Amino acid sequence: MGFMQRMATAPISWGICEVPGWGIQLPVERVLSEMSEMGFPSTELGSDGYLPSDPEELRSVLGQHDLDLLAAFVPAVVHDPAEADETLRRMTEMAELLQATGATYFNTAPVTTWDWAPRRELTAAEWDHSWEMFARIEEITEAHGLIQVLHEHYGTIVETKEEIQRVVDNSAIRFVLDTAHFAVGGYDPVDFASAHPERVGLVHIKDCDLGVAAKLNDGELTLMEAVQAGIFPSVGRGDLDIDSVIGSLEKSGYSGWYVLEQDVAITGDEPVAGSGPIEGVRESVDYLKALEGRLAA
Repeated sequence: MGFMQRMATAPISWGICEVPGWGIQLPVERVLSEMSEMGFPSTELGSDGYLPSDPEELRSVLGQHDLDLLAAFVPAVVHDPAEADETLRRMTEMAELLQATGATYFNTAPVTTWDWAPRRELTAAEWDHSWEMFARIEEITEAHGLIQVLHEHYGTIVETKEEIQRVVDNSAIRFVLDTAHFAVGGYDPVDFASAHPERVGLVHIKDCDLGVAAKLNDGELTLMEAVQAGIFPSVGRGDLDIDSVIGSLEKSGYSGWYVLEQDVAITGDEPVAGSGPIEGVRESVDYLKALEGRLAA
Protein backbone atom coordinates (compact mmCIF):
# COMPACT_ATOMS: atom_id res chain seq x y z
CA MET A 1 0.00 0.00 0.00
CA GLY A 2 1.46 3.33 -1.06
CA PHE A 3 2.02 5.95 1.58
CA MET A 4 -0.66 8.27 0.16
CA GLN A 5 -3.26 5.68 1.15
CA ARG A 6 -2.03 6.26 4.71
CA MET A 7 -2.15 10.06 4.50
CA ALA A 8 -4.60 11.83 6.81
CA THR A 9 -4.88 15.51 7.69
CA ALA A 10 -5.87 17.80 10.56
CA PRO A 11 -8.00 20.91 11.11
CA ILE A 12 -4.88 23.04 11.70
CA SER A 13 -4.14 22.68 7.99
CA TRP A 14 -7.25 24.83 7.56
CA GLY A 15 -6.16 27.32 10.22
CA ILE A 16 -8.23 25.88 13.05
CA CYS A 17 -6.60 26.65 16.39
CA GLU A 18 -8.00 27.66 19.78
CA VAL A 19 -5.25 30.23 20.48
CA PRO A 20 -6.87 33.70 20.69
CA GLY A 21 -5.97 35.88 17.73
CA TRP A 22 -4.74 32.96 15.63
CA GLY A 23 -6.95 33.90 12.69
CA ILE A 24 -10.36 33.27 11.15
CA GLN A 25 -11.89 29.92 12.14
CA LEU A 26 -13.67 28.40 9.17
CA PRO A 27 -16.98 26.55 9.71
CA VAL A 28 -16.79 22.82 10.46
CA GLU A 29 -18.91 21.93 7.43
CA ARG A 30 -16.58 23.73 5.06
CA VAL A 31 -13.40 22.28 6.53
CA LEU A 32 -14.66 18.69 6.55
CA SER A 33 -16.08 19.05 3.05
CA GLU A 34 -12.74 20.28 1.75
CA MET A 35 -10.89 17.46 3.53
CA SER A 36 -13.18 14.98 1.81
CA GLU A 37 -12.83 16.76 -1.52
CA MET A 38 -9.05 16.34 -1.27
CA GLY A 39 -9.47 12.60 -0.75
CA PHE A 40 -8.33 12.29 2.85
CA PRO A 41 -9.81 9.23 4.60
CA SER A 42 -9.13 10.46 8.14
CA THR A 43 -8.47 13.51 10.25
CA GLU A 44 -7.04 14.31 13.63
CA LEU A 45 -9.38 15.83 16.20
CA GLY A 46 -7.89 19.31 16.21
CA SER A 47 -8.36 22.13 18.68
CA ASP A 48 -10.45 21.60 21.79
CA GLY A 49 -14.12 22.29 21.13
CA TYR A 50 -13.97 22.60 17.35
CA LEU A 51 -15.37 19.14 16.63
CA PRO A 52 -17.98 17.49 18.88
CA SER A 53 -16.78 15.81 22.07
CA ASP A 54 -19.69 13.37 22.19
CA PRO A 55 -18.54 10.16 20.46
CA GLU A 56 -21.82 9.47 18.66
CA GLU A 57 -22.12 13.05 17.45
CA LEU A 58 -18.48 13.11 16.38
CA ARG A 59 -18.83 9.89 14.40
CA SER A 60 -21.95 11.30 12.74
CA VAL A 61 -20.36 14.61 11.77
CA LEU A 62 -17.28 12.91 10.34
CA GLY A 63 -19.29 10.16 8.69
CA GLN A 64 -21.31 12.70 6.71
CA HIS A 65 -18.04 13.47 4.92
CA ASP A 66 -16.71 9.89 4.72
CA LEU A 67 -14.02 10.69 7.28
CA ASP A 68 -12.70 8.66 10.20
CA LEU A 69 -10.95 9.98 13.30
CA LEU A 70 -7.28 9.02 13.35
CA ALA A 71 -5.78 10.70 16.42
CA ALA A 72 -5.86 13.55 18.88
CA PHE A 73 -3.29 15.94 20.34
CA VAL A 74 -3.47 15.36 24.10
CA PRO A 75 -1.68 17.80 26.46
CA ALA A 76 -0.28 16.02 29.53
CA VAL A 77 1.66 17.23 32.56
CA VAL A 78 4.01 14.30 33.02
CA HIS A 79 6.91 15.79 35.02
CA ASP A 80 5.03 17.05 38.08
CA PRO A 81 4.07 14.43 40.71
CA ALA A 82 1.44 16.80 42.11
CA GLU A 83 -0.42 16.60 38.79
CA ALA A 84 -0.19 12.83 38.36
CA ASP A 85 -3.76 12.00 39.37
CA GLU A 86 -5.24 14.81 37.27
CA THR A 87 -3.10 13.81 34.30
CA LEU A 88 -4.19 10.18 34.47
CA ARG A 89 -7.82 11.25 34.84
CA ARG A 90 -7.63 13.42 31.74
CA MET A 91 -5.74 10.77 29.80
CA THR A 92 -8.37 8.16 30.63
CA GLU A 93 -11.17 10.52 29.61
CA MET A 94 -9.57 11.21 26.24
CA ALA A 95 -8.73 7.55 25.69
CA GLU A 96 -12.39 6.68 26.22
CA LEU A 97 -13.43 9.25 23.60
CA LEU A 98 -10.86 8.07 21.08
CA GLN A 99 -11.74 4.42 21.60
CA ALA A 100 -15.43 5.15 21.17
CA THR A 101 -14.80 6.93 17.88
CA GLY A 102 -12.49 4.29 16.45
CA ALA A 103 -9.27 6.32 16.51
CA THR A 104 -5.83 4.74 16.30
CA TYR A 105 -3.36 7.15 17.89
CA PHE A 106 -3.08 9.02 21.19
CA ASN A 107 -0.63 11.90 20.72
CA THR A 108 0.78 12.73 24.16
CA ALA A 109 2.08 16.32 24.29
CA PRO A 110 4.15 16.92 27.46
CA VAL A 111 3.26 20.50 28.40
CA THR A 112 4.71 22.39 31.35
CA THR A 113 1.29 23.26 32.82
CA TRP A 114 -2.30 22.86 31.72
CA ASP A 115 -2.33 26.48 30.56
CA TRP A 116 0.95 26.12 28.65
CA ALA A 117 3.29 28.09 30.90
CA PRO A 118 6.71 28.77 29.33
CA ARG A 119 8.96 25.75 29.13
CA ARG A 120 11.91 25.32 31.47
CA GLU A 121 14.71 22.87 32.15
CA LEU A 122 13.61 19.86 34.19
CA THR A 123 15.41 18.34 37.16
CA ALA A 124 16.62 14.74 37.06
CA ALA A 125 13.78 13.79 39.39
CA GLU A 126 11.23 15.41 37.08
CA TRP A 127 12.61 13.49 34.11
CA ASP A 128 12.42 10.25 36.09
CA HIS A 129 8.79 10.99 36.93
CA SER A 130 8.13 11.64 33.24
CA TRP A 131 9.38 8.16 32.29
CA GLU A 132 7.03 6.67 34.86
CA MET A 133 4.10 8.72 33.58
CA PHE A 134 4.72 7.80 29.94
CA ALA A 135 4.56 4.16 31.02
CA ARG A 136 1.34 4.70 33.00
CA ILE A 137 -0.28 6.50 30.08
CA GLU A 138 0.83 3.60 27.90
CA GLU A 139 -1.16 1.26 30.14
CA ILE A 140 -4.23 3.45 29.64
CA THR A 141 -3.87 3.67 25.87
CA GLU A 142 -3.21 -0.04 25.47
CA ALA A 143 -6.30 -0.82 27.54
CA HIS A 144 -8.32 1.31 25.12
CA GLY A 145 -6.80 -0.15 21.95
CA LEU A 146 -4.78 2.96 21.13
CA ILE A 147 -1.17 3.60 20.16
CA GLN A 148 0.52 6.21 22.34
CA VAL A 149 2.97 8.45 20.51
CA LEU A 150 4.96 11.32 22.01
CA HIS A 151 4.41 14.59 20.18
CA GLU A 152 7.61 16.56 20.58
CA HIS A 153 6.59 20.16 20.04
CA TYR A 154 7.85 23.70 20.31
CA GLY A 155 7.07 25.05 23.78
CA THR A 156 6.81 21.67 25.52
CA ILE A 157 9.31 19.88 27.74
CA VAL A 158 10.42 17.78 24.74
CA GLU A 159 11.44 20.34 22.16
CA THR A 160 15.19 20.20 21.49
CA LYS A 161 17.39 17.55 19.95
CA GLU A 162 18.91 16.86 23.37
CA GLU A 163 15.49 16.37 24.96
CA ILE A 164 14.32 14.10 22.16
CA GLN A 165 17.46 11.98 22.55
CA ARG A 166 16.94 11.85 26.31
CA VAL A 167 13.51 10.33 25.72
CA VAL A 168 14.93 7.86 23.22
CA ASP A 169 17.54 6.75 25.76
CA ASN A 170 15.24 6.50 28.80
CA SER A 171 11.75 5.58 27.63
CA ALA A 172 10.23 3.04 25.25
CA ILE A 173 7.58 5.49 24.02
CA ARG A 174 7.22 5.90 20.27
CA PHE A 175 7.20 9.31 18.61
CA VAL A 176 5.18 11.48 16.35
CA LEU A 177 7.91 12.33 13.89
CA ASP A 178 6.75 15.87 13.22
CA THR A 179 9.22 16.90 10.55
CA ALA A 180 9.00 20.64 11.21
CA HIS A 181 8.96 20.55 15.01
CA PHE A 182 11.98 18.24 14.92
CA ALA A 183 13.75 20.75 12.68
CA VAL A 184 12.80 23.73 14.85
CA GLY A 185 14.24 21.86 17.83
CA GLY A 186 17.52 21.31 16.00
CA TYR A 187 17.06 17.65 15.08
CA ASP A 188 17.16 16.85 11.35
CA PRO A 189 14.11 14.62 10.79
CA VAL A 190 16.02 12.68 8.13
CA ASP A 191 18.59 11.71 10.76
CA PHE A 192 15.92 10.54 13.19
CA ALA A 193 14.06 8.56 10.53
CA SER A 194 17.31 6.84 9.55
CA ALA A 195 18.62 6.21 13.06
CA HIS A 196 15.42 5.28 14.89
CA PRO A 197 12.78 4.00 12.45
CA GLU A 198 11.49 1.58 15.10
CA ARG A 199 10.63 4.54 17.35
CA VAL A 200 8.39 6.22 14.77
CA GLY A 201 4.72 5.53 15.47
CA LEU A 202 3.12 8.35 13.48
CA VAL A 203 4.44 11.00 11.10
CA HIS A 204 3.32 14.61 10.77
CA ILE A 205 4.35 15.93 7.38
CA LYS A 206 5.12 19.61 7.67
CA ASP A 207 7.69 21.64 5.72
CA CYS A 208 9.57 24.49 7.40
CA ASP A 209 11.09 27.84 6.54
CA LEU A 210 14.25 27.67 8.63
CA GLY A 211 14.78 31.42 8.41
CA VAL A 212 11.48 32.05 10.17
CA ALA A 213 12.27 29.19 12.55
CA ALA A 214 15.48 30.95 13.58
CA LYS A 215 13.48 34.07 14.49
CA LEU A 216 11.13 31.89 16.52
CA ASN A 217 14.01 30.29 18.40
CA ASP A 218 15.64 33.67 18.99
CA GLY A 219 12.45 34.98 20.57
CA GLU A 220 11.79 37.52 17.82
CA LEU A 221 8.47 35.82 17.02
CA THR A 222 5.89 33.85 18.99
CA LEU A 223 4.73 30.56 17.51
CA MET A 224 1.50 32.22 16.37
CA GLU A 225 3.45 35.04 14.72
CA ALA A 226 5.78 32.54 13.10
CA VAL A 227 2.84 30.62 11.65
CA GLN A 228 1.35 33.85 10.37
CA ALA A 229 4.76 34.64 8.86
CA GLY A 230 4.75 31.32 6.96
CA ILE A 231 7.06 29.11 9.01
CA PHE A 232 5.19 26.05 7.68
CA PRO A 233 4.82 26.46 3.90
CA SER A 234 3.34 23.94 1.51
CA VAL A 235 5.35 20.75 1.20
CA GLY A 236 8.19 21.27 -1.24
CA ARG A 237 8.38 25.02 -0.69
CA GLY A 238 10.33 24.88 2.57
CA ASP A 239 13.83 23.84 3.54
CA LEU A 240 13.21 20.28 4.72
CA ASP A 241 14.08 17.11 2.83
CA ILE A 242 10.62 15.57 3.09
CA ASP A 243 11.48 13.20 0.24
CA SER A 244 14.26 11.56 2.24
CA VAL A 245 12.19 11.33 5.42
CA ILE A 246 9.39 9.45 3.68
CA GLY A 247 11.75 7.46 1.48
CA SER A 248 13.79 6.31 4.46
CA LEU A 249 10.73 5.33 6.48
CA GLU A 250 9.08 3.45 3.63
CA LYS A 251 12.33 1.61 2.88
CA SER A 252 12.61 0.61 6.56
CA GLY A 253 9.14 -0.95 6.44
CA TYR A 254 7.19 1.74 8.22
CA SER A 255 3.49 0.92 7.85
CA GLY A 256 1.94 3.57 10.11
CA TRP A 257 0.08 6.68 9.12
CA TYR A 258 1.17 10.08 7.89
CA VAL A 259 -0.71 13.28 8.64
CA LEU A 260 -0.44 16.37 6.46
CA GLU A 261 -0.45 18.86 9.31
CA GLN A 262 0.43 22.12 7.61
CA ASP A 263 -0.20 24.75 10.29
CA VAL A 264 -1.62 27.93 8.77
CA ALA A 265 -3.49 31.02 9.96
CA ILE A 266 -6.09 33.04 8.05
CA THR A 267 -5.26 36.63 8.91
CA GLY A 268 -7.28 38.51 6.29
CA ASP A 269 -10.89 38.21 5.24
CA GLU A 270 -12.54 34.81 5.09
CA PRO A 271 -11.50 33.27 1.76
CA VAL A 272 -14.21 32.42 -0.74
CA ALA A 273 -15.11 28.76 -1.27
CA GLY A 274 -12.41 26.88 -3.11
CA SER A 275 -9.65 29.23 -2.03
CA GLY A 276 -7.68 29.85 1.16
CA PRO A 277 -6.02 26.99 3.04
CA ILE A 278 -7.24 24.35 0.60
CA GLU A 279 -4.93 25.83 -2.02
CA GLY A 280 -1.87 25.09 0.12
CA VAL A 281 -3.20 21.65 0.99
CA ARG A 282 -3.77 20.90 -2.68
CA GLU A 283 -0.21 21.98 -3.51
CA SER A 284 1.16 19.71 -0.79
CA VAL A 285 -0.97 16.76 -1.89
CA ASP A 286 0.15 17.18 -5.50
CA TYR A 287 3.77 17.24 -4.36
CA LEU A 288 3.34 14.13 -2.21
CA LYS A 289 1.55 12.23 -4.97
CA ALA A 290 4.45 13.00 -7.30
CA LEU A 291 6.87 11.84 -4.61
CA GLU A 292 4.99 8.57 -4.27
CA GLY A 293 5.41 8.07 -7.99
CA ARG A 294 9.13 8.80 -7.81
CA LEU A 295 9.62 6.36 -4.94
CA ALA A 296 7.75 3.64 -6.83
CA ALA A 297 9.78 4.11 -10.02
